[in-house]
Amino acid sequence: MVIGLINFIAFLGITGYAIYLFTNIVYSRVTFIKMGKPANLRKDTQKRVNEVLVNVFRQRKLFKDRKSGVMHVIMFYGFIILQFGAIELIIKGFFKGFEYPIGTAQKFFSLSQEITTFLVLLSVLYAFYRRYIEKLKRLKRGFKSGLVIIFLTTLVLSIFLSLSFEHIWLGQEGFLPYAPISSTIAGWFSGLSREAGGVGFYVFWWLHLITLLSFAVYVPQSKHAHVLFAPVNVYLRDTKPVGKLTSINFEDESLETYGVGKIEDFRQNQLIDLYACVECGRCTSMCPASVTGKTLSPMELMKKMRDHLTEKGAAITSRTPWMPSFAFPGHEAAATSEAVTANLIGDVITEEELWACTTCRNCEDQCPVANEHVEKIIDMRRFLVLTEGKMPHEATRYFQNIERQSNPWGLNRRERIKWRESRDDVNVPTVEETEEFEYLFFIGSMGSYDNRSQKIAQSFAKILNLAGVKFAILGNEERNSGDTARRLGNEFLFQQLCQENIANFQANNVKKIVTIDPHAYNTFKHEYPEFGLEAEVYHHTEVIHKLIKEGRIKPTREVNETIVYHDSCYIGRYNGIYNIPREILKAIPGVKVAEMERNRENSMCCGAGGGMMWLEETQGKRINIERTEQALRLNPTVIGSNCPYCLTMLSDGTKAKEVEEQVKTLDIAEIVERSLVS
Repeated sequence: MVIGLINFIAFLGITGYAIYLFTNIVYSRVTFIKMGKPANLRKDTQKRVNEVLVNVFRQRKLFKDRKSGVMHVIMFYGFIILQFGAIELIIKGFFKGFEYPIGTAQKFFSLSQEITTFLVLLSVLYAFYRRYIEKLKRLKRGFKSGLVIIFLTTLVLSIFLSLSFEHIWLGQEGFLPYAPISSTIAGWFSGLSREAGGVGFYVFWWLHLITLLSFAVYVPQSKHAHVLFAPVNVYLRDTKPVGKLTSINFEDESLETYGVGKIEDFRQNQLIDLYACVECGRCTSMCPASVTGKTLSPMELMKKMRDHLTEKGAAITSRTPWMPSFAFPGHEAAATSEAVTANLIGDVITEEELWACTTCRNCEDQCPVANEHVEKIIDMRRFLVLTEGKMPHEATRYFQNIERQSNPWGLNRRERIKWRESRDDVNVPTVEETEEFEYLFFIGSMGSYDNRSQKIAQSFAKILNLAGVKFAILGNEERNSGDTARRLGNEFLFQQLCQENIANFQANNVKKIVTIDPHAYNTFKHEYPEFGLEAEVYHHTEVIHKLIKEGRIKPTREVNETIVYHDSCYIGRYNGIYNIPREILKAIPGVKVAEMERNRENSMCCGAGGGMMWLEETQGKRINIERTEQALRLNPTVIGSNCPYCLTMLSDGTKAKEVEEQVKTLDIAEIVERSLVS
């Protein structure tokens, strides 16, 4: 009786203290997150609930790596199921032989618990194998990672051992079909007395309890905080279109700086990302900058900002950032003081990291907890460009050329229309030269000025001519879309161009826009409506596909080529258009389509996005070379694309590999035109 009372008092004391520590640490993280700016989220409850169902309970993103996906699902649902058994096991420590009062169902419950515990143990061992034996490159191997595996292994083994010694304590001999594993283990200790079984039970009961409570305290101050914050992060993510950036209100006179220069300048839902991060490395393993040797690692970016937020938050709010450490007196105070004065850009995140991003969103597509890396990077670019006036000199030249001539090269804006003069067989009227038109063909700066991209515009215009589609262009009145300026951080220039373009569209009663530029397509479709655009927006592959389906054009001439198709980021990951380009190619006689290992949503960026088309790559291998090499492994005769930027980068890649004579780079419009009989 006395032993039982002491046991109960010890249980209450230890459990109470663990709950206090757990609550304190979680509350500190919530306090740090609340340092950020209000999120002002839309009230899309149904959409948010669906996101949680798909990405938390169905764990869709985790199955991008099937092995890890299966392992994690077993752990996720396994530990949910085991909580019911854990409660029963804890009560057993106070009431000998306790079982839930569920009658004959108890045996089925016991069997389900043992099977689940065994499956979880296998998953933990597989996690150890993946990290320390297979040594998967994206997974870190350190003390913290090993500690988690020790925690989990101890938890599941202590369950089996507690139940095994309970069988001995209760005098239950032999194999029990409803407790196959624990009864088998109990058989190994069949020589022990019942009293020894009771002692063994309490040894492993306490081991399980202390491990469970220790792990609970460890979780919120480790990468396993995602257990708590990931579901919240998925629910509270912004429901705006994928990749759409949050605008700056330049009429707000209270703004003293633009962009994010301090960690607390991020919105609160952006800061939840930092504690939701799993440190799984999926983002970094797919990042084109990281895999080609650049400084940028999306995972490390999130980790550094998380640690900075924790240290700075602890200093500002006077809350404990983590459990006490064996530090020298004054060490922690000095560290938190430094955290307050540290610059987010410079001391925590380097400028090299920020300017290496191609905004391809491969990191976000891979992230199982819905973290959004790209907008954070662009927010920090905005601070550098708009507040501090710091940027690569190539970006400065780009902005100046756009401001003066509305094109990246600074060529005379009156030459924008000249591209249509080089082919006599193509009729391209301006809005002033035609009374009515169905589509406004927005050429973009690449199609207007770049010699190679002009051929794409001409081919698409020829297709429209053959289909009898009425269209027109703005000619010299067309302006740059502003997408690249926005991704480079110059939000002010973007909004200026946006308003000028919308005014032009409205003045010419534009109802439908089609463009060969995926970047313009994305910004027109998802970002311009915020500023007043009311028009349907199409990418040229969508229109070509529609014309083929309607029978208005019929590819009949054979194009005997093996084509490796490259998915551009702003058509693929940003807008989910994967099948349409492939269906077009399959409709062309003679074409054989080959797929790179990295295709569709896993497609690797060409290296031009996020303004990188106009910046120099000074670190590691050039991204376009890496992507070109991936294509060349399939021995194609053509590398196909649907983006002028991609085509330029891939063309440069074939030239660098000295195969431009053997392997052509063509846009889908050019391939389709070759198959049409005019």
